[in-house]
Amino acid sequence: MSERQTLSFLAKTLERAGLQPKTRYGQNFLIDLNLLDILIEGGELDRKDVVLEIGTGLGSLTKTLALRAGRVITVEVDRDLHALASRELKSLPNVELHHCDALRNKNHLRREILDAVSSAMSEIDGARFKLVANLPYNVATPIISNLLSESPLVERMVVTIQKELADRMIAPPGCKDYSALSVWMQALCDCEILRVLPPSVFWPRPKVESAILRIRPRQEKRDRIRDLDFFHAKVRALFFHRRKFLRSQLATAVQDELDKSEVDAILERRGLAPNLRAEQLAVEQIIDLLEDCRQAFESKESTRG
Repeated sequence: MSERQTLSFLAKTLERAGLQPKTRYGQNFLIDLNLLDILIEGGELDRKDVVLEIGTGLGSLTKTLALRAGRVITVEVDRDLHALASRELKSLPNVELHHCDALRNKNHLRREILDAVSSAMSEIDGARFKLVANLPYNVATPIISNLLSESPLVERMVVTIQKELADRMIAPPGCKDYSALSVWMQALCDCEILRVLPPSVFWPRPKVESAILRIRPRQEKRDRIRDLDFFHAKVRALFFHRRKFLRSQLATAVQDELDKSEVDAILERRGLAPNLRAEQLAVEQIIDLLEDCRQAFESKESTRG
């Protein structure tokens, strides 16, 4: 099916139902089916995989996922699209369609979705959990970020997102895109852009470029971080005022755990000048610095006890 035919199919299907794409849900349909193949191939799917798709749309990607994966859990927040997709997908026994917001709040995915993934995985020997999706722009950051600390653990993510967001996730230290999100992603994963996508491959056309990003969480990276919740919260605090000096930012980030003299001692032990900025530190330096803070607090608490 050509791009023209795909666009025609989408437009006519929505027109017959009296519908139009809804900007509040970040609906931009991928109309180049060759790019769906890149998403699928990037996921390296087989029948051991339980795939989560967020943003079912009319089910074009869902159908292709169902041919490769063992199970597909697909989520659509739009009631009208959910009804259309239900008719399109009803003949596929390994697809489970949910009508809800995939996010419970900005920090957590909806538990019923993760429970559905866990249930599907329990039925497959050696099951792996993967996210493969043309993500709605308005939920891409919390979906990707939060999946890294949820259970079950995701083995891989291959997603279309805004290129600006992809650039932030892979940004190196010292550049304008390097942020708390960069550190969080790179501390836990290997990330690579598989393809940059122009607005013309979507309908309606977004105003920005997009990218297909492959994210591979690494257990050896995860094992370096003893307390994910502590690390996540402190990284965000460390970059909250990115132009402030490191000493000030770190002291604020751990103010409930350590006093300034303890922060100074940690910086000195690490050989980090207090007038550096967080954006100048490599991911490994930030991991080590925050682990020192966590251990110092843990030691202080055990002494008090």
